[in-house]
Amino acid sequence: MTSPSAVPSGRLLPAVWKLFRLRLRLNWNSFKHAKIGRKIGTVVLIIVILGVVGGIFYGSWLLLGFLNSPKFTQYTGFDPVSFLKTVPVLVLAALFLGILFSSFGVLLQALYLSNDMDFLLTSPVPIRAVFVTKMLQAVLPNLGLIALFGLPILFGLGISKHYNFIFYPLVLLIMITLTMAAAGISGLLVMLVARIFPPRRVAEVLGALTAVISILCGQSGNFYNAMKNDINVSGTQVNNFFSLLIRFNTPWNPLNWPGRGLVDIGEGHWLTGTLFVLVTLALSTVAFLVALGTSQRWYYTGWARMQVVTQKKKTAARKGARVGSVQPGPRAGSVAPSFIARLVPAPIRAIIQKDFLLLRRDTRNVSQLITPLIFGVLYTLMFLRPGNSVIPDTPDMPATVQSSMHFIQTFGSIGMALFVGWILLTRLSGMAFSSEGGNYWILKASPVRAGHMLVAKFLVAYLPALSLGVIFLVGVSILQKASPGLFLYGLLSTALCLAGMTGMLLAFGVMGANFNWTDPRRMNAGSIGCLGQILTAFFVPISFGMFIGPLLLASLLTWPQSIGYLIGAIAGVVTCLAAALLPPWLVRKRVERLSEN
Repeated sequence: MTSPSAVPSGRLLPAVWKLFRLRLRLNWNSFKHAKIGRKIGTVVLIIVILGVVGGIFYGSWLLLGFLNSPKFTQYTGFDPVSFLKTVPVLVLAALFLGILFSSFGVLLQALYLSNDMDFLLTSPVPIRAVFVTKMLQAVLPNLGLIALFGLPILFGLGISKHYNFIFYPLVLLIMITLTMAAAGISGLLVMLVARIFPPRRVAEVLGALTAVISILCGQSGNFYNAMKNDINVSGTQVNNFFSLLIRFNTPWNPLNWPGRGLVDIGEGHWLTGTLFVLVTLALSTVAFLVALGTSQRWYYTGWARMQVVTQKKKTAARKGARVGSVQPGPRAGSVAPSFIARLVPAPIRAIIQKDFLLLRRDTRNVSQLITPLIFGVLYTLMFLRPGNSVIPDTPDMPATVQSSMHFIQTFGSIGMALFVGWILLTRLSGMAFSSEGGNYWILKASPVRAGHMLVAKFLVAYLPALSLGVIFLVGVSILQKASPGLFLYGLLSTALCLAGMTGMLLAFGVMGANFNWTDPRRMNAGSIGCLGQILTAFFVPISFGMFIGPLLLASLLTWPQSIGYLIGAIAGVVTCLAAALLPPWLVRKRVERLSEN
């Protein structure tokens, strides 16, 4: 094994600048040779980002001015002087923790999942320069974003409190050292995790968690507004909140030392301020250098690339059962497996089993599969919250309108189940064939007919959507205390509407099948798949209207409800079965020619 000393050595900063310059040149060449539409989109995106940057900077100034305003003190009864001394502590602690956690995923991608790392390690530049460049590429965007919030507040605080001039360059110096220390520690954590777990699997888990947290944070405001109509924050609550923040400014916490040192130096307390600042700079520098040296040594020697896999030993009984024991055959009373075997041919069962194993084991699908569940839970709770009645309590409302509103509220649970199923089907059915990717030739070369593949892909998409829709339908029906007849009719309409959506999305997915992707986010079927989603979105209210329209008409015309149920069932079943069977039948010939061009 070659030691790190055999790697070309040289000055660090020129090598880092050379790597940065090459990266900038690659980005510029990509922009220069891009299409006109992409160039325009890039310029517009840069302008939007600059606008956001300006808004953040201006918002930070407004926040500081509000904290210093007499109106804030009058409303909360809280003296902001002690809190303003805590602001640098909170900003710099948030900077360190934000860089530490946000850099983990970026460094994981840069060190283990990028294609240029092996090339850079064999190039005539120091290994340390490669790692410093990777760390800077990971942390600079996050540092810039945090600095946009922090610098206006810290500089504005220094101006308003008449801090010493040395306060301002020390803010920049401490921000940079804390950033590098956090990046170094994050790099060590990446290598420790990558030694135990596959890096790609870790990246998939991080992507799923990020997607889930983003959805929850994005919908939390709407959910809170819907669940609680009176959002009034009193001055006492604000006072208690700021008092709680001040309690974090304790001298024994190392994360507070940078902020306390800056405040003490700004106020002229040179002894304590210099001590806190020097200790912060020393600890940050040592942490960065130790982490950088350890990371490059682990990575170059291969220690951090070695995945340790532990497997439990099989028991003797299990070995005996596998090697020498006679496996028991199916019991005479086990009718279900033989019935399924006769009903579903072996090729269809094999494809279904393969796809379900892939969905369960491939973590890249988790964020896409869990999204419908989150949206369904949030919007169902918003729909069923107390006091959310779509029927106004007005005595002068016409009976027909009140009957219609009550009808819509009763069948809203079925619509929610269909909405959840539609989100899930756009992934499972619309990308059923595209999900095979470069491995589609295995199915194409196997003795499986096109009809078998269509039926298997249909069931793989339909069964999870049906299960999720039924779960939501049962839960909402219990909460609404729906009658058994209404529940069974809702179950019928949910099952058939989902079947119609599955057939339509499957057909459009076949027409726009894409097998050339390497990133799962680029698995989509292009414009044809988008057209399928749009048409399916229109099909949902049409098919659902076929089921409930006759019921509403019978209610308004005072006909027997049995007539409405009968007409609705016939119209809905015919419409949904046509959508479920006809589109896949029309593209059956195309399945045989997929991936041939």
